[in-house]
Amino acid sequence: MAKILVVDDAMFMRSRLRGLLESAGHVVIEAANGKEAVEAFGREHPDVVLMDVTMPEMDGLEALKRIRGQTPAARVIMCSALGQQSIVLEAIKAGAKDFIVKPFRPEKVLEAVGRQVS
Repeated sequence: MAKILVVDDAMFMRSRLRGLLESAGHVVIEAANGKEAVEAFGREHPDVVLMDVTMPEMDGLEALKRIRGQTPAARVIMCSALGQQSIVLEAIKAGAKDFIVKPFRPEKVLEAVGRQVS
């Protein structure tokens, strides 16, 4: 069981991920944008962060950089509908541990999380 911070501006996406992760035995915390994610990370110290790239207020790449700035060992998995190579590369360079393309398959999410918490 891991504590997972799910970050997405779409509420249906957060609740879908929450249902999937909780059914696998994980504890889920939610944030609606990058700014909330940075605050929640500092407060909750989750084991893994699942974060969307495109969000208002602060995007996922900026939040990733700030979280990794606070905690270099943070395990962040980026999610995006934009399967663009440049974004994947930028996220990996900024310290993302994995990248999931939306629409995601539930088993791919659980595999990616499992690799980070095992």
